Amino acid sequence: MRAIIHGFDTRKNCVYDLDGRASQLAHGILLETLSIAATAFGCRSDIRHLDELENGEHQRYEVTLVPCDTVAPSPLAEFIRTRSVQRRPMTTRTIDPAVIRALEDAARPLGVKWFFTAGERWKVARLNFSNAEVRLTIEEAYEVHRRVIEWGTRFSNDRIPEAAVGIDPLTARMMKWIMHDWNRVSFFNRWLAGTFAPRLQLDLIPGLLCGAHACLHADEALDTAGRTVEAGRAIARFWLTCSAHALQLQPEMTPLIFARYARERREFTANRVAMELARHNAGRLTDECGIDASKSAWLCRIGHGQAASSRSLRLALPELRSS
Repeated sequence: MRAIIHGFDTRKNCVYDLDGRASQLAHGILLETLSIAATAFGCRSDIRHLDELENGEHQRYEVTLVPCDTVAPSPLAEFIRTRSVQRRPMTTRTIDPAVIRALEDAARPLGVKWFFTAGERWKVARLNFSNAEVRLTIEEAYEVHRRVIEWGTRFSNDRIPEAAVGIDPLTARMMKWIMHDWNRVSFFNRWLAGTFAPRLQLDLIPGLLCGAHACLHADEALDTAGRTVEAGRAIARFWLTCSAHALQLQPEMTPLIFARYARERREFTANRVAMELARHNAGRLTDECGIDASKSAWLCRIGHGQAASSRSLRLALPELRSS
């Protein structure tokens, strides 16, 4: 079977994807997930990255599934349906060294920089807390958040359900009312410390309560679609390996995204205070955490804990075909 997958990015309407790299990582995760799933059906997947269209906003991938008697089912295939994001606190239980080695093997050719100790976790948590002030005080991000959250739900086919956001019910009700209108958001942020509660619940506390933070990085800058897509494939293996070892995972991407924008002097918001804070945080990412945003593909926290009780679901096949 042969198919052409058309991958589009969201640079025109998402402040987190202005250079298309977030979408390219997602394309890589999709392709690797497809490749792993194919092994469960005795197939080898031959994947070829075709030409870029529309100035890079449209990537094409040729996928050929070839029945092969020598293909063994991947041990990661059974975790494709259960892999999820856990935004709530985890435990600080030490992660077994053998599991760490398995995760590092899964991430190759990317390397993994770990933040295990309480002091190291505090550095990343504090950085996330500060970057959250940027994302919660700029109107460009507000438009994204307003579109992607589905309030009053535990599961959602195409958005983030309220119960999976990681905040308590009272804060959720307040956020829903505030986010109805940007003027409300702006007023609460300016006069009533409106970002403090969500930043505390979504960034600082979870950043401390986990087993480790991990940064997946390449040896060279991820400055082409091909390199970024391949990094996405490594991320998929890392994430599924976490699931295979009963570890929860939450992506923490805004420090990398905003730091890259700052390094490239990209004007991603009209809010000058937020721009200056993003530049300051970019320096902290390098100086305090030793992370080079140009070579880093993925920042996340992982740990033992309860599986997420709420999650985004996948569209059914008929809906995918019609979308």
